[in-house]
Amino acid sequence: MPEPTTILLFAGAALALLVVPGPSVIYIVTRGIHQGRAAAIVSVVGVTTATLVHTVLAAAGLSAILASSAVAFSIVKYAGSAYLVFLALRTWLDRSAEQLDVPRPAANLRRVFLEGLLVNLLNPKTALFILALLPQFVEPARGAAGPQILLLGGILASLGLLSDGTYAFASGSIGSWLRNRRSIAGVQRRVSAAIYAALGIGTALLGERR
Repeated sequence: MPEPTTILLFAGAALALLVVPGPSVIYIVTRGIHQGRAAAIVSVVGVTTATLVHTVLAAAGLSAILASSAVAFSIVKYAGSAYLVFLALRTWLDRSAEQLDVPRPAANLRRVFLEGLLVNLLNPKTALFILALLPQFVEPARGAAGPQILLLGGILASLGLLSDGTYAFASGSIGSWLRNRRSIAGVQRRVSAAIYAALGIGTALLGERR
């Protein structure tokens, strides 16, 4: 396993990268504002689970296929983009929060988890990020690369859980304040849908393989 100093160095580098808001953070914050703190936190769990899956794939060497194959990269990229656009359309069409005579339906947390999982799992940039970052801290003299990558990936996921969880709590509080004002529910819904769509289109247009 890597030396303690290497692990600390990796943790510091990973945390510095995680605190900068990226697509996953934007997705989580949008969830929190639109559906509340519980949905945001469950989204964090889904996104983090996908990070662990990407780590296992990197340890097994499967992420290298994604990095080397333009076809595989494009398939994953466009699938993720299409899914985000689907979420945008569903959010745009969902007017239940604007009906003043019925209670606001609670978020389906199981579905929220699966959506967070898929959004990050179908993000090829996450796979390439893990494939590029983790091996730099692997020490061949300290043992096989696979177990070291799994350890580093676990640290990355744990730090991501804390960092993204902070954004989830904050966005959930903002969302609760906004949801108590039904007059802006329509604006909130349309803005959330627009953000999902922008993430999806941005993934398709800007997610070229490096």
